[in-house]
Amino acid sequence: MKHPTQVIIRPVITQKSTMLRMQHNQYVFEVADDATKIDIKNAIRQLYNVDVVKVRTMWVKPKPKRFGIRSQGHTKAWKKAIVTLKPNQTIEDFNL
Repeated sequence: MKHPTQVIIRPVITQKSTMLRMQHNQYVFEVADDATKIDIKNAIRQLYNVDVVKVRTMWVKPKPKRFGIRSQGHTKAWKKAIVTLKPNQTIEDFNL
């Protein structure tokens, strides 16, 4: 079993994720590439001491980037998890 800090890399705080948090009590995290939904659920429960109802995962595709005139590359692909909590529960790290 992995340590929770190896599963959850960072919270994703954007305008869209803030709207999800306010309207549907859902939180967005960047997670490890090999993390399963069960790993994510257990890590959130241990790190933030909340009850998780549902976990959805998806891959964020790399975007093309330019480095100077002739060289091109792309950003890194990463795995995102949207975690739904029970009503009336919050994660304090998101309340800025």
